[in-house]
Amino acid sequence: MTHGLLPGVPPPPAPDGGGVPCVALAAADTRAEGAPRSAFAIAVPEALLERARRGEPAAFEQLYRWFERPVFTLAMRLCGDREEASEVLQDTMLKVLRGVCDYRGSGPFWGWLRQIAINEALLRLRRGRRLEHMLPLDGHDAEDAAPPPPAAADAALLQRALAALPAATRSVLWLYHAEGHTHEEIAALMQRSPSFSKSQLARGTRRLRVLLQVQEQSI
Repeated sequence: MTHGLLPGVPPPPAPDGGGVPCVALAAADTRAEGAPRSAFAIAVPEALLERARRGEPAAFEQLYRWFERPVFTLAMRLCGDREEASEVLQDTMLKVLRGVCDYRGSGPFWGWLRQIAINEALLRLRRGRRLEHMLPLDGHDAEDAAPPPPAAADAALLQRALAALPAATRSVLWLYHAEGHTHEEIAALMQRSPSFSKSQLARGTRRLRVLLQVQEQSI
């Protein structure tokens, strides 16, 4: 499988209002001014969706190529494994293909597709009981919404650091920092409480900074 655009398939239109690079957590946390933009935030023309609803293979291929990288990246960050991420990508896009006729524009198409991808990735973690793996809670963590160090922009360093975190902690970090979800939304997705999300964000962000600094020094 390739990850990138094929010849003859036009690149995606510019994201609505900018985007968070798919290889990084938020380069700067803008939560005070509004949530960071997701790498999924691609404005899909209604004409393309209509063609996909009619079952045109070329239309669906174009959607696949536009969203292939954001879906794979999200799955990779949450699951921590390339093979699993590829399977999440395939399962997600198969559900999009089967369900595109059910999408009626109650929200942006990219948000609908992203929700499917997140659900598929969390389902895999839940099946393996990996969402039970988290940094210990002590009930005294203050919320820490600061972004990770600038080294997080390096995809290889970031992936190694995230892989060293428990699955639940890693998922909270990515959903909050890169996808812009609130603690209430993360709690609903992970079937936990908002206080769980806040605590894992605080502990995970501090741990991620330490991991990235150590890995930078070892290069």
